[in-house]
Amino acid sequence: MSVARIFTSHPAKVGETYFGHMAFAAWFSSRLLLAASAALVHAFLPFLFETTASRIVRELYERTHNRGTHATKEPAALPDRA
Repeated sequence: MSVARIFTSHPAKVGETYFGHMAFAAWFSSRLLLAASAALVHAFLPFLFETTASRIVRELYERTHNRGTHATKEPAALPDRA
């Protein structure tokens, strides 16, 4: 396997270029950090950010499920716990 292929095979599986995948992964990471921050604040101040973390996670799931050739079957239901 060539060195270039190491960097491009996974992005190609989800229909992206290396840099497109890098941008998406960085955006995704920023959203996860935002969700984690909201959840941490909520842990100590439960009247703040009551549904923020779960809403962000749900949005990320909806944006990413069934992407590319290695997508898995969607669960029957995602219970709303927030």
